[in-house]
Amino acid sequence: MGRIIIEISRYLMIICMSIYTIQCFAVFRFGNEYDRKGIYLRQNFFMVLVHFLGFVSLYAQKSDIIYLRAYLIQQLGILAILAAYRLIYPRANILIINNMCMLITIGLLILTRISYNKAMRQFYIVIGSVVVTLIVPYIISRIRFFEKFKWAYVAVGVGSLAAVLAFSRVINGSKLNIHIASYTFQPSEYVKIIFVFAIAAVLAHGHKLKDYLISAAIAIVHVLLLVASKDLGSAIIFFVVYFAMLYAASRNVLYYLIGFLTGAAGAIAGYKLFRHVRVRVTAFLDPMGNITDAGYQIAQSLFAIGTGGWLGMGIGQGAPDTIPVVAADFIFAAICEELGVVFGMCLILLCLSCFIMFMNISMKFDDPFFKLVALGLSVAYIFQVFLTIGGVIKFIPLTGVTLPLVSYGGTSVAVTCCVFAVIQGLYISKGKDNTRTPVASDFKTEQLGIVELE
Repeated sequence: MGRIIIEISRYLMIICMSIYTIQCFAVFRFGNEYDRKGIYLRQNFFMVLVHFLGFVSLYAQKSDIIYLRAYLIQQLGILAILAAYRLIYPRANILIINNMCMLITIGLLILTRISYNKAMRQFYIVIGSVVVTLIVPYIISRIRFFEKFKWAYVAVGVGSLAAVLAFSRVINGSKLNIHIASYTFQPSEYVKIIFVFAIAAVLAHGHKLKDYLISAAIAIVHVLLLVASKDLGSAIIFFVVYFAMLYAASRNVLYYLIGFLTGAAGAIAGYKLFRHVRVRVTAFLDPMGNITDAGYQIAQSLFAIGTGGWLGMGIGQGAPDTIPVVAADFIFAAICEELGVVFGMCLILLCLSCFIMFMNISMKFDDPFFKLVALGLSVAYIFQVFLTIGGVIKFIPLTGVTLPLVSYGGTSVAVTCCVFAVIQGLYISKGKDNTRTPVASDFKTEQLGIVELE
């Protein structure tokens, strides 16, 4: 009987996730939040259903009452997040809220299957992060002089990364975390937001060569500190975010060429200088030929995805524990193994819909500072998704970054909640006239191929 429940739940979860994902893009047909109300309610229904079906499968397999308790606690927490945002910020963008909660839901579900204790610890971190960041949209939508603190951003960012380089312990070849008592956090995650604010402050109103050189110097210092700490995944994100913001500010295609050539040179240098980079490249090129050492992680990831196939094996029917650090770096492989590649593709599209909405919000701003902040955070988010999933499916070498809001990791979850809150604050500050449909004269974004929405 338990196996039948798991099989039925598996198919229903794929259907629910597919419908939810379709709704993510259906919102772009409408010009204001009021017209999207029905779509958002349907999303909420399918979000709750995916979570419920997942825990039905878990209970059918484990027959342990703690999973029912975990389900109730998690579901109440997610519903509380939805309610809190809607009550405190009635003008908020509901797609961003729904997608944030759906990603959290998927992450908690698969983490509960992998490790009950990790899942509940992640849940409490999520709740604490959301509670703290609930104030962020209010601050962002009310304060207009953030760009005045550019050197404070630089000092905090550089100081934090320097502290990691000086005081962090080497783990798996990299210096990533700061340990204070029993707490561990990864400063590069927080600095990601600070870095975007710093570059936006420099480039917002400065269009001279001097301003571009100053911004480049700031970016170089951040990236070199990350490289010195061997946190190459974060270094790549900072690098890409910087050149995206530089191009948006200057509209000079030459900077893209410079960025490409610099990135290629940096990749070659990293390969020559760092042994763990050579190991990851070796694993990428021939994981099966190095399955006993360098290629073990990626080989196990590919086995898991292949075993799951299009429709997955069902919650609890796979073997995600065979993949090292599956709860963090390789959680996408666990999702594909038990819920299927179709479910995984829907997850990718869900993240893409977040990026599209973030970019729409960016394009609304005439103020260059807030436009650049929204763009920088958007690129940082989607590029991190690309690095994580690309590494798991052997599209690119592994970088060791987490899947935002889904992977296990307190700092990553807290920072991503903050990123979503900042974007939400920008939307609220610019979208107070949500009932009005935008016209072509308001937002001149056709040249970028982005449809501007309220």
